[in-house]
This record gives sequence, structure tokens and C-alpha cells, in this order.
Amino acid sequence: MSENLNKYIDHTLLKPEATEEQITILCQEAAKYNFMSVCINPTWVSKAAALLAESDVKVCTVIGFPLGANTPEVKAYEANDAIKNGANEVDMVINIGALKGKDDELVERDMRGVVEAAKNRAVSKVIIETALLTEEEKIRACEIAKKVGADFVKTSTGFSTGGATVEDVKLMRATVGPEMGVKASGGVRSLEDALAFIEAGATRLGASSGVAIMEGQTAKNDY
Repeated sequence: MSENLNKYIDHTLLKPEATEEQITILCQEAAKYNFMSVCINPTWVSKAAALLAESDVKVCTVIGFPLGANTPEVKAYEANDAIKNGANEVDMVINIGALKGKDDELVERDMRGVVEAAKNRAVSKVIIETALLTEEEKIRACEIAKKVGADFVKTSTGFSTGGATVEDVKLMRATVGPEMGVKASGGVRSLEDALAFIEAGATRLGASSGVAIMEGQTAKNDY
């Protein structure tokens, strides 16, 4: 087993129907296993921050989620608001249509707004939604994320047509180099999955299956 596997895991609950009770249980599990963070929707940031205040577990939230189709200004505001509410990490979804339409100026402005809102305050992760992209588009998205100074690139929301693959993680790692983080999310259901993604270059894993992974089981769903 990878050393400190728990610290690779963002223990995730992003379902729209998640209740306060379920968020509380998620935070309790995260504290028990000392995961790197909980990843929750922005409405739960204050709650999670209060529940985890006495632990080492960070509070991660999502921005422009899950479609990435908000304006850059809205995403920057959302990130700033989440950080004020106690978020230590923000995972933003890029403007996927702009990337596919080769409007790299908009993609860069979109990413930069969130990265700058988070600067010196929170870790910034850029979700490129690999399942919807060609290899060229994945590389271009990673290059722009690196250019604007994002801390991580992340494969997926878990709400599109597919999640992380080992091949995508390898490609993303090769593109951004050793200094940036790479987060695999969507499809991390077991210890075997987790170790394969880490071997491919992932430095963080987004999964609702954190407990199952730590206990050597396989979960039916990862989000």
C-alpha cells in the first residue's frame, strides 16, 4: 500500500440531494481516516469547516460545477465567497465549450480569475473534464492551467460521460511536469484503482469511496 494513502484522498460528496446529516457523516469519516480533505458543494462549506476545525482535514469545494458554463466573473466571485466561508481548496470546472472552440483567451481568463482569487489563500484545482476532450484539447487545457499558476489539474467532475483513466493521468502528468498536482476523480473505487492512478502520476484522488479504499474493498459508485 502507498505510504500515507489517506492523504491522497479528497473524501467526496457532491450529489445535489446530499443532506446535512450525510455531510456530517462524511466529515466524521474524513476525520477518522485523516483524509486530505472533504470535497463538498459550496452550500456546505461553512458546516464542514466548523465540523473539521479541530482536525487536519481540509475543506475543498467546487466552482462552476458541474458544467463549467458560468462566466469567469461568477466563478471568481464563487471562489472568493467559498474561501471566505472556510474553503481551503477550490476545484473549478473550465469553460469546456470555449476550449473545444479554440477560444483559449476565454479559457485562460476563466481559469485565471479563480486562481487569482485563491492565491495565497487556498489551493486551486482546474477540472478539465477529460471525457469530453480530445488528446490535443487535454494537453492545451493543462498547458493553460500551468500558465495561469493553478496548483492542480483534475480529470473530471464525476458528472459527465466518464471519469478518470490511467492514460489521461499519465498524459496530464507528462504535460504539466513534476511540479504541479494531478487529481484523478471519477472511477476511483478500490485500493487497486487508487494505486494505479498514483503510479500513473496522480498526487490526489477524488472519491466518495475513501472508506472502502482504505479498508481494501471495492465501492459500487465513486461519486
